[in-house]
Amino acid sequence: MTLQFAPFIPWFILLALAVLALILATAGFARGVRGTGIRLLASAAVLAALANPLLMQEDREALSTVVPVIVDRSQSQETPERIAMTDAALEGLKDRLSRFARIEPRIVEVRDPATSDAPSTRLFEALASAISDVPPARIGAAVFITDGQVHDAPAAGQALGFNAPVHGLVTGKADEFDRRIEVLRAPRFGIVDEDQELSLRVFDDGRRTDTPATVTVRMNGEEIATLNATPGVETPFGFKVPRGGNNVLEFTVSATPGEVTEVNNKAIHLIEGIRENLRVLLVSGEPHAGERAWRNLLKSDAAVDLVHFTILRPPEKQDGTPINELSLIAFPTRELFVEKINDFDLIIFDRYQHRGVLPILYYDYIAEYVKKGGALLIAAGPEHAGEDSIAITPLASVLPAAPTGNMHEAAFYPRLSDQGKRHPVTRGLDGSAIEPPQWGRWFRSVDVDPPRGETVMTAADGRPLLVLDRAEEGRVAMLLSDQGWLWARGFEGGGPHVSLYRRIAHWLMKEPELEEEALKARASGRTLEVTRQTIAGDPGAATLRTPSGKTETLALTETAPGLYRGEKRMDETGLFTIANGEFSTLVHVGAVDAPEFKAMVSTLDTLKPIATETRGRIARLDDGKGGLRLPDILPVRGDVRIADDRRLLVRLTDETVLKGVNTLPLFAGFAGLAVLLLAMSATWWREGR
Repeated sequence: MTLQFAPFIPWFILLALAVLALILATAGFARGVRGTGIRLLASAAVLAALANPLLMQEDREALSTVVPVIVDRSQSQETPERIAMTDAALEGLKDRLSRFARIEPRIVEVRDPATSDAPSTRLFEALASAISDVPPARIGAAVFITDGQVHDAPAAGQALGFNAPVHGLVTGKADEFDRRIEVLRAPRFGIVDEDQELSLRVFDDGRRTDTPATVTVRMNGEEIATLNATPGVETPFGFKVPRGGNNVLEFTVSATPGEVTEVNNKAIHLIEGIRENLRVLLVSGEPHAGERAWRNLLKSDAAVDLVHFTILRPPEKQDGTPINELSLIAFPTRELFVEKINDFDLIIFDRYQHRGVLPILYYDYIAEYVKKGGALLIAAGPEHAGEDSIAITPLASVLPAAPTGNMHEAAFYPRLSDQGKRHPVTRGLDGSAIEPPQWGRWFRSVDVDPPRGETVMTAADGRPLLVLDRAEEGRVAMLLSDQGWLWARGFEGGGPHVSLYRRIAHWLMKEPELEEEALKARASGRTLEVTRQTIAGDPGAATLRTPSGKTETLALTETAPGLYRGEKRMDETGLFTIANGEFSTLVHVGAVDAPEFKAMVSTLDTLKPIATETRGRIARLDDGKGGLRLPDILPVRGDVRIADDRRLLVRLTDETVLKGVNTLPLFAGFAGLAVLLLAMSATWWREGR
C-alpha cells in the first residue's frame, strides 16, 4: 500500500500557497495574534485537499515457473528401445510436473533439421529458442530427455541465459556397445583397371576388443573381397576400378550380437572411373566409302588410340608383285590377335571376310577374347553374306546372327524397333520420333536368321539391322549394313551416325550410362532421385530401406521410353538401400561424416559438466531390470545452492504480474468535507471568543 498525490492545481501554485500560509502564520505568531495556529491548520487542510492524496494498493498475481523439457528425437534415438523409453519418460515427467500448480512445462521435441545435409543433435539451440520469450527469472529448470549424444553442448562456464538447474534424463543402458565402420581416406577418381588403395577403420564403441571383424567388400553390388579388420586399427584395401563412370564401393562389417544398431555397419565410397586412352583395333576388309566414316569418328576422339589396318590386296590376287612390296609394313597378325589381343578395349571388323589373312585358329582367339570380357563390333557388307563370311569361322560362337546368304537391295529408312525405342543405345536418336524418320535412307542390308540378343534397329520389312548381344562376360554388336557412310556424307539430310556409332562403342565397353537394365540412385541434399532403366515393361515402385530400418515405397514414373524416375525428400540421412525387382543399389543421403552417425552409444559425459555447474542431476532412465526409473520433482524457493542426488530440483520464481490498482482518495466525499468544516468551525469559534 502506497500514498500518492493527484493535485487539482499545479504543484508550483500549491507550493506558493503553502509559502504564503507559512508567512502569514509566522507573522501572526510574531505579533501574538490569537487563532493563528487554528488558521494554519485550516490552511493545511485546504492545501491537502487541493493536493488530493490517494492511498493506492496493487493487486498482483504470482507467475508460473517455466520448465522447458527438451526431447531428443534425432536419428540416434530412433531405435525401438529408445523410442519407448523416451515416450514413457516424457509422459511420466509431464505427470509429475502437473502436480504443481505453479509449474508450467514447455515441451519441445527436437528432430534432425530437414534443411541440413549433415544432421547433428542441437538441443541447446532448441532450448534457447524455447525460452526466448520468457524472462530468465521465470526459468525454474531445464530437463533434457536424450541419449546424451548432444553436439552443441556449451563449454564449462559459458552462460546459458538463466540461473536454474539443468537436468538430463538419459535413455539407453549403461553397458551399451556399438560397432561401426568408416572410410578414412580414399581416392575420388581412379584409372580403370589400375591399382587403387583406400583405408578404413572398424570402431567398437563402448568396449575394447582385439578380435578381428569380418568386412565384406562389394563393388557395384558384386562381392569382390573379404577383409579381417582389427577394431580401432586402420586397415588398407587395394582394388581396381572395373569401369568408367560412377562406381560404388560398399563395406559391410559383420554385426555383433547386442549392439545398439546395425545402421552404421555399412559405409560406401563413390569413385569415378576414368579410362586411359581406349585402344581400338579397326580392321577393314577392303577399301570402301564407309571406311573413312569409321576412321574419322575414331580419330576425332582424343581418348581413343586407334590401330587401323586395311586389306588393300587380297592374297588370291596374283599379279607378280613381290611380297615385300605389297605394303609398307607387314600385317602383324600374331602380335595383334595372339600376343596383345587383351590390350584392346574394342575390335571392329569393317566389311571383313575370311581370305586367309588370319589363320583360322585366330578367330577362336578372338571368340575367347570376347567371352572373357572383350568387345567386338561387326560392320557387315555384302561379303558377310558370301562364302567367305567370318560367320562360318569359329567366331560364329559369339555372333548373335547368322547370315542366310541373301542381300536386300532396296531403299529403306533405318527405324528403331520397339526395344530400340527403350534401349539407351538408340533411344532418342535425333529424328527418330517422327514417321518416317527425319534422316536419309540406306539401300542394302544383310539378311540373317532370327538373331539372339536385342534387335534395336530394323531395315526394310522389319529385318534386323542393329543387333546387340552378350557372349558370356563380353559383348558383341552387329550392324548389318555398310550404308552408314550415307549419313556421314549428308545424303538426304544425313543422320545421327556420330551418336549412333559412339553409343554402340560405349555400350560394348560397358559404360554404366548405356546399360539396358539398371537401377541408379543419387542424392542432392536431402532429395533422393531413383532412376530405373529397362527395356521390359513397367518395373513398378522402388523399395527404400532407410538408415533406421524403415521401409518405404517410391513410385516411378516413365519420363522417356524405358526410363523411369522418382524422387522424394527424405526425413532421414544416412545410407539408403534402394531395390526394384532383382536390382538394388546404395546411396548416401546427406554428408557421409555427419555427427549423428559417428556415435550411437548413450553417454552421461556430455551433459555432466553443465549439470554439475548448475547443480542439476544426470540420471539414466533404465533401472537395470528392464524398467523405467524416473526421479521425483522437488520445488525450492530462492536460488538452488546444492544439488540433490535423488530428485530434480526446480527453482520457483517470485515474479508476479500486476492485475489492477485499488485507489482510495483521502480527502474525497464526506471525510474531506468534515475535515474542512471542522477547521473552519474551529476558526470561527476562536474568533467568537
